Amino acid sequence: MGTNWNHLADDVLSGTTISREEALRVASAPDEDLLAVLHAAFRIRHRHHGREVRVHVLQNAKSGVCAEDCAFCSQSLHFESDVPQYGMQDVEELVDGAKEAHDMGAVTFCIVTATRGPTDEEVETVCEATRRIKEQWDMDVCASLGLLRDGQAERLAEAGVDRYNHNLETSENHFSNIVQTHDWGDRVRTVKQAKAAGMEACCGGIVGMKEADEDRVDLAFALREIGVESVPINLLNPRPGTPLGDATPLSPQEALKTLALFRFVHPEADVRIAGGREEVLRQMQPLALYPANSLFTDGYLTTPGQEDSKDHRMIKQAGFTPAVVGAETCGDGDVQSDAPKYMEGESR
Repeated sequence: MGTNWNHLADDVLSGTTISREEALRVASAPDEDLLAVLHAAFRIRHRHHGREVRVHVLQNAKSGVCAEDCAFCSQSLHFESDVPQYGMQDVEELVDGAKEAHDMGAVTFCIVTATRGPTDEEVETVCEATRRIKEQWDMDVCASLGLLRDGQAERLAEAGVDRYNHNLETSENHFSNIVQTHDWGDRVRTVKQAKAAGMEACCGGIVGMKEADEDRVDLAFALREIGVESVPINLLNPRPGTPLGDATPLSPQEALKTLALFRFVHPEADVRIAGGREEVLRQMQPLALYPANSLFTDGYLTTPGQEDSKDHRMIKQAGFTPAVVGAETCGDGDVQSDAPKYMEGESR
């Protein structure tokens, strides 16, 4: 007898925490149940977020010079790639990027660096940029700077950084197959440092890295145990030259069921569809909005994404509403913006 997905949603809506066994059934649901699974996940999403979609924009503030060996990442110095290499951008470049994000209607501007962890000078650059951004625009700032040392989280929080992103990437069990230069616990400690300093935790992972359904369930529950407020889910877009460059991409159906899994486990959180959305979901992208209430627009770290006007049109045509600031809506559902396109990227 098959699972009654609506009954499972009823349990979650009544405050019952989904079990690991139930979560695994979501992840491994037959494809013919996909629409029923998405409908059940949407009921949970709608309870906490309505039909609103939070639009985020990120900027690659330090590129291609990371000493870590994350198998998915073309910015690692361990692998050969054609990713641009440059050091930390200055305050002016970050503020200019925030203005462009604001003009696109983003509610959150994400400052991302490819590094093991930031120097104190890099932290101060982000702090000063954040102070200036907050003076000019009503927009959240999220920083993603790698592993933090003592005192750095407090400095970021004091400067006004709202969220700190550091993904666990995958389950603790599968992590050593993906990264050898640091361990899973290092990442957990940084996320907990950010929360202790008063920032919200933006923490998710990448699916499609040859992990099992059980690993996805383990990741979802690990994030729940930490109490993260924002869960970005990247869909691996294999990068040439990396150890995962030959990985078989997820099917759209598998990706959508994974998003539903994270919504069932994280009823109230911001669940964000992140890198790989366009390549993996293609024409099925609008269905991701049923479990997810947030997305990145206009690109990732090293791969281009769908431009902001197309994303806003997609959101509205699917019957959702962008939660945006600083953008004017045209009569046909487009969002006008004179901002130049500046971001390319991979996964976040």
